[in-house]
Amino acid sequence: MFKKIVLCFMMLAVVTLSCSLPAKAADKIIKIDGSSTVYPITEAVAEEYQKAKKGAVKVTVGISGTGGGFKRFCRGETDISDASRPIKDSEIKACQEQGIEYIELPIAYDGLAVVLNPKNTWVKVLTVADLKKIWEPEAKGKVTKWNHVRAEWPDAPMKLFGPGADSGTFEYFTEAIVGKAKASRGDFTASEDDNVLVQGVAGDKNAIGYFGLAYYEENKDKLKIAPLDGGKGPVVPSLQTVENGTYEPLSRPLFIYINTKSAAKPEVKEFVDYYLKNSQKLVKQAKYIPLPAKAYTLAQERFSKMKKGSMFTGKGHVGVKIEDLMKIEESKK
Repeated sequence: MFKKIVLCFMMLAVVTLSCSLPAKAADKIIKIDGSSTVYPITEAVAEEYQKAKKGAVKVTVGISGTGGGFKRFCRGETDISDASRPIKDSEIKACQEQGIEYIELPIAYDGLAVVLNPKNTWVKVLTVADLKKIWEPEAKGKVTKWNHVRAEWPDAPMKLFGPGADSGTFEYFTEAIVGKAKASRGDFTASEDDNVLVQGVAGDKNAIGYFGLAYYEENKDKLKIAPLDGGKGPVVPSLQTVENGTYEPLSRPLFIYINTKSAAKPEVKEFVDYYLKNSQKLVKQAKYIPLPAKAYTLAQERFSKMKKGSMFTGKGHVGVKIEDLMKIEESKK
């Protein structure tokens, strides 16, 4: 009986001590998921932030794709969602049904690169019409060879690689090229992991694919980039042509979305502040295009005021400039 009493006191002491100790690093976890395009930026920020915190906070970053990330975010499973497009009406509704409110913050610009195998010698430039002919739903089972696109191109089978249906890149590309988001042929190799797409195109002479410009920049020794003619002559995607808007219609803004309840946690608030203050440097390091300094200042104001909702409600996504939306918001002050 005496041993049992001693044991009970010891257990009580352990419980009391554990309750009085400061929170462990494992208790302070910031959960992020979403776009594989935004992943390199967020991962770079997360690494720098965790170094600065010396292990006091853990940041996890997933790549479920923009759509997959929003599914988790709207169920309350993550604190922050990376997105390569603005949140859709259906996702806004899903969040509302679960009582999830959010703050939308733009963090960079990106261009979508259309890439070929380096052994492809016949494609000098692609037009929007060419890409539509290749990727529209009606092309399935019909446009299967290069000479089906242009008669002067080889009688050789095309191998197509592109992001999966949960990808914001997939949605943006189809909206910009085909005219309707998610309107695409289905007979292509799809992956949410852009590295899989890189390897696919790099391994087949007859391959063509598309993904974020940063992944091309990281793998330019394995790939050939296709100049795009959006109606004003061929333009090669680069940091300069995306920033000045001449690479169209495949230039776009990138975002993070923060759950407002999560933003009330000191570690999440500090992480987002760190993200915005260091974006210009880390976005460049990840080979993306920083927003103008004024846009980051306005984004910081938006976050500090906990301004909920999306700037894109009721607006199209293709061709919309963040600076213009920010100016509209600023004029409403």
